[in-house]
Amino acid sequence: MDFTLDTGNSRLTAAGCRRTSWQKLGIHDWLADIQIDSEHCKYVEVQFKNTRKGFYLNSAGLSLEKGDIVAVESNPGHDIGTVTAQGYIVALQMKKYNYDIKRNEVRRVYRKARPVDLEKWEESKALEHDAMLKTREIAKELNLDMKISDVEYQGDGNKAIFYYIADQRVDFRELIKVLAATFHVRIEMKQIGARQEAGRIGGIGPCGRELCCSTFLTNFTSVGTQAARIQDLSMNAQKLAGQCAKLKCCLNYEVENYVEALKEFPSREIELKTKDLSYRFVKLDVFARKMVYAPVSQDSREKDMLELPLDRVKEIISMNERGEFPETPGAGDDKPKVPVINFESAAGEDSITRFDKNKKRNKKQRKRPDDNPNGGKNRPAQDKKTAGIEPSRPDETGKREEPRMQPDDKTRNRRNFHGRNNRRRNFRPDGRSQNNTNDNAQ
Repeated sequence: MDFTLDTGNSRLTAAGCRRTSWQKLGIHDWLADIQIDSEHCKYVEVQFKNTRKGFYLNSAGLSLEKGDIVAVESNPGHDIGTVTAQGYIVALQMKKYNYDIKRNEVRRVYRKARPVDLEKWEESKALEHDAMLKTREIAKELNLDMKISDVEYQGDGNKAIFYYIADQRVDFRELIKVLAATFHVRIEMKQIGARQEAGRIGGIGPCGRELCCSTFLTNFTSVGTQAARIQDLSMNAQKLAGQCAKLKCCLNYEVENYVEALKEFPSREIELKTKDLSYRFVKLDVFARKMVYAPVSQDSREKDMLELPLDRVKEIISMNERGEFPETPGAGDDKPKVPVINFESAAGEDSITRFDKNKKRNKKQRKRPDDNPNGGKNRPAQDKKTAGIEPSRPDETGKREEPRMQPDDKTRNRRNFHGRNNRRRNFRPDGRSQNNTNDNAQ
């Protein structure tokens, strides 16, 4: 077995161990570097579009590795697929899927795909999307209660498989006649479920990993709401349903462990009785082996809830059966510590504006230098039109200069408040600033 450098993880891996991202139901060949007798390596696993796989006999003894594109036997013609496993791991896969050679038809691997085969294969795949849309229109015209999920052409283009979803039995004999006359290929109809459709499409689950039905799950067992109740999960349809709009398959993964662990816990209907109060069950923590109780005579508040170990709960129940009532629910005669259980609120966490910063405008009012409208106590009052204008003075020649505009206190305060760069403005006799004149000139 030849090892190559895998640039993705910077380590040496065998060709049989790699797995591409587009591969559905991919496996890890942990026997890739083990030399096994060729008698156990006659079969190879070939994968076609999405999750369709098959086991084929390598009768010609071709040297195949994982990822090779091969031409395999089909009915009619031949099909093009990718080798996903070879060697002894194929025998384990056949045992996993209950594939019996005597009951199933054995098909052979013809050859590695030639450039002509690949070209014809690409042409056939280019027709699949348009064929799916056209078939949906035909099914709608025939008033068939079915959904065409996907179309898969055979490698040589002589056959097409139409995957559909239907809640009830559908008579599609007329549909097959129309499709055969429209596409001029052999038609095969295959019904799949909602979970199988999600596996063929693929995606990322809420856990951050690829969908189980796209990676390893092939047998879809029924999932009920009882599995969620046993695990004390919130009965929220949006959280319990997967991308197929059905209950998540992962609800069944740990339900057996929960059933086994809950056998140690007493019944939830039993109340804990002390000399003063009686306590009713609120909830439990299976992993920490603790149970939470609240007084019966009072409203259930956070500060009144008690978190007791499982052993202490069993001890109190046995004492109550004997007619004994402890002074406190806690161990010993000390008063039990009442932990405050903080429940976080998720309200508003989905708001799209929760990360926006509140922009507060600076509304701080600035005081004027003097409340006197004249600008000073000893300065005479002036008219509003002549306010801020210095009286003209005679120059050396005896002529009087043009009056110059002086900014009053109100104008100066407004300029200091709005002018962020605090530039000094030189006023001209006509009342315009020198800076604005220079900017306009430029």
